[in-house]
Amino acid sequence: MRVRSAIDSNVIVALWSREPTASRMADLLRNASAAGPLAISAPVWTELHAAPGTEPDFIARFLADTGVEVDFDLDERTWRRAADAYAAYATRRRASAGGEPKRLLVDFLVGAHARERADRLLTLDPQRYRQAFDDLRIEP
Repeated sequence: MRVRSAIDSNVIVALWSREPTASRMADLLRNASAAGPLAISAPVWTELHAAPGTEPDFIARFLADTGVEVDFDLDERTWRRAADAYAAYATRRRASAGGEPKRLLVDFLVGAHARERADRLLTLDPQRYRQAFDDLRIEP
């Protein structure tokens, strides 16, 4: 069975910046690629353009070389799932006297994209997504 993996920007940026987790992220992407297609959402693609030391040509080459496709079109179901998860988060935060939401909407779009268009999400922030998307397979 082929497994489609959605990738969070932090996995790719860790690889590019040669963080201590870089070799582990390279292995993760290699193994995920062997298991099936790799994809990023348009919001992740946008975040990659803000990564230190990156140029659009570098990003395009990296995505082509690694076989990562960009899902530029997020359908209504993805937007609705993101909206539901973001609204639930905002309600929980206000109810706990935490005030207004602190997390960015983009996190909910990344999670909703993974839930609707992939079989799992590769991220370095699993806790960030687990509460909002409890039925999403999250790695590492």
